[in-house]
Amino acid sequence: MTTIPKKITISWLKEAYASKKLTPWELMREIVKRAGEEKQRNIWILPPVEEFLSPYLSYLETMPEDLPLWGIPFAIKDNIDLAGVPTTAACPDYAYVPKRSAAVVQKLIDAGAIPVGKTNLDQFATGLVGTRSPYGECHNALNEELISGGSSSGSAVSVACGMAAFALGTDTAGSGRVPAMLNGLVGFKPALGAWSTRGVVPACASLDCVTVFSNTLEDAEAVNEEAMGYDSDCIWSRQYDAVKKNIPKKVFLPETKPTFFGDYKEIMEKKWDTAVARVRSLGIPCEEIDYQMFYDAARILYDGSYVAERWADLGDFVTRHENSVFPVTKKILMSGAAPDKTATGLFGDLHALQAYRHKAAEILRDAVMIMPTTGGTFTRDQVREDPVETNSLMGLYTNHCNLLDFVACAVPENVNDTEIPFGITIFALSQNTGLVLKSAEEFLAQ
Repeated sequence: MTTIPKKITISWLKEAYASKKLTPWELMREIVKRAGEEKQRNIWILPPVEEFLSPYLSYLETMPEDLPLWGIPFAIKDNIDLAGVPTTAACPDYAYVPKRSAAVVQKLIDAGAIPVGKTNLDQFATGLVGTRSPYGECHNALNEELISGGSSSGSAVSVACGMAAFALGTDTAGSGRVPAMLNGLVGFKPALGAWSTRGVVPACASLDCVTVFSNTLEDAEAVNEEAMGYDSDCIWSRQYDAVKKNIPKKVFLPETKPTFFGDYKEIMEKKWDTAVARVRSLGIPCEEIDYQMFYDAARILYDGSYVAERWADLGDFVTRHENSVFPVTKKILMSGAAPDKTATGLFGDLHALQAYRHKAAEILRDAVMIMPTTGGTFTRDQVREDPVETNSLMGLYTNHCNLLDFVACAVPENVNDTEIPFGITIFALSQNTGLVLKSAEEFLAQ
């Protein structure tokens, strides 16, 4: 058997399989071994074990080897259904066993991919820190004292620690992007409705997206190609044209330097400056704009009546099982039931949001916008001491995204950075996935 690299990519696996240097069975044994060695990171709710993997490997042997994802291992955030396996959303008392896999999971399995396990998350996908789980705080892949980012914590760390070539997360307010940056990965968040959310535990159902973490942009694109598509059984599904990558006509950057925070803020500010210089060197016209509108839009998600959607989706369970829910998670969810969260307030928020969407559509026509993925990070101890404020800071540059109906891709500023990774996120209107992917490709090629 050939030596399996720490960072597993789809292209490397395809070459190893084609040359007969590796078999899926050998790969899975290595993944099981790595999962055991990294147990202290609290990556998994259902870890990779041979008993679980064997049926999928046997099924793989009946499938054509030219399938686009044949033998490619992937991890699944445990708020996404996998048939016959409990879905917990990181709340044991919430667990149920689905008869069918989530639509996206089934598409990937049909394309030849092998699910290796279910990953840890901030409970009910509520959080951006990766510490809000009864299954343990998920440790960062590069520095165990730092947060992994959430809510898709285990999914990101599983890829960064070499236990999957890609992993599925979810993203309502940044959960598919923040963990990507903090663990040195690519995090692609498709447009709303581009990937089916059938079989996904809702956080805010109208804003939820299934996302992908990977070691390379090419791998994220390969997964997107298989996962996207209209689902007539998903009420949030939308029709989109096939992705065609094109250079945007313009790149928008903030006219005022973003806020950086935490113990590494000076380091991250310098890396932002380096990233901006690279963006300006791409040969695409750049324009600086006031980002205040995007910050204002982001506040609607938690500061207004919109948060009531979380309570609408999960309130019955929380009311009946208050002691089963993490205290900080319960506080956030129950805020959606506060007396001031009125229908009048919600319609006011929706009208304000529509105005922001209309303006954003005017600004970003044929263009992309770039922000830091996040402006800093914290130790797990620091988050424990101040769980609300630290979490809020992590979402400064993410919360507006789904509210404004954007597609986004988080990419590393330096793919070889294994100490304090930093990254940017490229945003565009939902119909302009090709502009985001081409911009990311050009940035990473510099």
